[in-house]
Amino acid sequence: MSITVLAVGAWLKNAACLVLDGRAHWSPVHGDLSDPVACEALERSLQVLLAQAEAAGAPVRAIAHDLHPDFFSTQLAVQLAATLGVPAIGVQHHHAHIAAVVAEHGIEGPVIGLALDGVGLGTDGQAWGGELLWVDGARWQRLGHLLPLALPGGDRAAREPWRMAASALHALGRGDEIATRFAPQVGEAVASGVQQMLIKNLNCPQTSSTGRWFDAAAGALGLSVRQTGEAEAAIALEAAAARCLALHPDTAALPGAVIDAQNRLDLRGLMPALFDAAPDGVDAAAAGFHLALADALADWATRSALDRGSRDVCLGGGCFFNRILRERITERLQTANLRVHRPIDKGCGDAGLALGQAWVAAQQLAATTAQEQPTKETEPCA
Repeated sequence: MSITVLAVGAWLKNAACLVLDGRAHWSPVHGDLSDPVACEALERSLQVLLAQAEAAGAPVRAIAHDLHPDFFSTQLAVQLAATLGVPAIGVQHHHAHIAAVVAEHGIEGPVIGLALDGVGLGTDGQAWGGELLWVDGARWQRLGHLLPLALPGGDRAAREPWRMAASALHALGRGDEIATRFAPQVGEAVASGVQQMLIKNLNCPQTSSTGRWFDAAAGALGLSVRQTGEAEAAIALEAAAARCLALHPDTAALPGAVIDAQNRLDLRGLMPALFDAAPDGVDAAAAGFHLALADALADWATRSALDRGSRDVCLGGGCFFNRILRERITERLQTANLRVHRPIDKGCGDAGLALGQAWVAAQQLAATTAQEQPTKETEPCA
């Protein structure tokens, strides 16, 4: 990739990346852009990277950014692009995750991608995070996604796993259990209020996020009610699963995960075993959930790889910090004679996202004529 592109990175764990002469030049990790200090650091880093490109005699041809219009990074990218007289190119979050893996490994040709994380804005305006993608340079397609769950209370549900567990109960047709199950933990009024929100679909946006399914599982098992740190509930769920697997490595995956007619991975069938687990069976249920999720994801990706004639599967997104999930999926994909690729340098989370943004933007520029300057990414049909 010889086109010089500057990418402004993600909202969380923000870092910018300059692709110059086919090599990635990184800023420091600035942190989350909800912090004004991180925003100021990003602005300084972009000026340093721009100066580096100018000194090399390879001025930046585009500024790449996330699709979300309200992010500070997006607004800064648009302003900077206008100042430089170059296009600002929006890149969907999960496309960027997979593209970062493709760029780092120098993969030629189309790949299948599993992008699993907490949230990223989709092209339909919804919150994505459990995505099966086909990626071929700037071209990509969303092949499938996790069955969405409602977020009762919006963003608040991401901080309170019990709300995601309540959402899963509602999705199972067991919403009448919400108040009695969660009132001892959060109070009768709050639990009943969430139950009514779900019934009436009030302030309950949908999400395909893998992270929120992990929250639902942790909440169902009573491992986390409210979380004060990122992925706290998912970490507790993984720790419970690891305890079980260390003692009982032959633990079986839970039954119930299915791929529906719309190629959505439906995890609702895994949840009854979690809600109904006895106190001494929590660790075993957590392990069974992990194994079932990993097996279903691997089978899902394998089907698509065979359908699309691709032997390369790329894994991206913060959920792959989960060792059980990562190793089980990798093992099953390799057993199916597929090549598995993961991020190396910056890890699987958002700190490495800017490389994917820059790679997609460069691919898009290379595919356009001199008269065409792209301003946004499009998702083509199959």
